[in-house]
Amino acid sequence: MDAAHLRVLRELRDRGSVAAVAAAMHVSASAVSQQLAVLQSHSPVPLTARRGRVLVLTPAGEALADAGMRVDKALTDAREAVGAFLDDHRRPVRVSAFHSAGLSLFGPLLRALGDAPPLQLTDADVAHRDFPGLTADHDIVIAHRLAHDEPWPAERVVVTPLLTEPLDIALPATHPLAARPRLRAVDVADESWVSVHRGFPLAGVLDHLAAHVGRPLRIAHRINEFSVTAEVVRAGSAVAIMPRTTAASLAVDGLVLRPLDDLPLVRHVDALARPDALAYASVRTVLAALRGVAR
Repeated sequence: MDAAHLRVLRELRDRGSVAAVAAAMHVSASAVSQQLAVLQSHSPVPLTARRGRVLVLTPAGEALADAGMRVDKALTDAREAVGAFLDDHRRPVRVSAFHSAGLSLFGPLLRALGDAPPLQLTDADVAHRDFPGLTADHDIVIAHRLAHDEPWPAERVVVTPLLTEPLDIALPATHPLAARPRLRAVDVADESWVSVHRGFPLAGVLDHLAAHVGRPLRIAHRINEFSVTAEVVRAGSAVAIMPRTTAASLAVDGLVLRPLDDLPLVRHVDALARPDALAYASVRTVLAALRGVAR
């Protein structure tokens, strides 16, 4: 039985006629009659009877109307319980970020929020196509994509842009090019490179650079973790592409970052969430704090 049909039955008992019910519910009398007929189809005994020109409830109809009132109260209680749960700012919020974003954002985010709401943080760096899938296990997923990557699937996730981040060339401080404030792509085309594993967003940056200079680059190492890449660069073994903002803390102790003048490189850092996750007040609070930290 549909709760809306039970409500029509109660309205008929309280208002005394189909016409009065229709006027109160702002529907036609035939619509009221149709709903009563649907309800009757689920009952083995008559729920209404004619008394002259007026439709009244039978004893079975009276009993069902009383039961319907209890059903409506239970549904109201359930809605209030869910509403309270959705509005609970103490609900823990699960946040996933790729490594360099976690390095830059997690600390400030924790300081901005304190323990309200509590955070459950994890790091997950995956291929571009796999970031949306992480929203199955996390309320907010901090993901990155390049300008030429496919946009995030709008039918699956709500996208909140956090920042557009320049990508620079990471060099050992002792490298001759480190003395220059800016570089050109041809300056670094013949270097040995640290790249990420294939399928991960930044791998496409080096493909783009190779296309720009018209020849393949020499990939010496494949490392996803920027802190490890930084150590390899400091050792003078290779150069690398590194993000200017989220890897700023690594550009110390013998490593420098230099922009490319003739090939602007950027990546987009976004927060992904399922629409149902954003129904929770605590998730919205964390997302707002995350936007503040990113700014």
